[in-house]
Amino acid sequence: MSFTPIIEPPSPVEALSDVLMRIVSELHDVAYLIERIEPQLIELGGSEILNSPDSMKVMQGIDLAVQKSRGLAEFIDTITGEIPQNWSIDVATALSLVKLAEMQKALGGGTRHGHSQPLSKAAGDFDFF
Repeated sequence: MSFTPIIEPPSPVEALSDVLMRIVSELHDVAYLIERIEPQLIELGGSEILNSPDSMKVMQGIDLAVQKSRGLAEFIDTITGEIPQNWSIDVATALSLVKLAEMQKALGGGTRHGHSQPLSKAAGDFDFF
């Protein structure tokens, strides 16, 4: 009788700077997706939407969300340049908390090109979950 030990796969240890740059990319994607909401709201609500104080607050909130997302991305991008390449982290636990499969793939080192939302869909197209 022979005993074959079960070998667990190595934990996904990666360079911290690589992980942070993937987060930067995701934050830019988030900013882009939020930014696309504004013209759609104006199209749906017409030009009178800009006359409503409550609507203007929503539009300003959208602009602020875009600015904050991009600001966080730039901040992380800047500090990443000063992190030594030999600093590494295990991202397994953090990745297990991410619920969106595409984001989990992007943050985990899988390659994803472009934005998470398709730009070629016609108005009225939607996906069932």
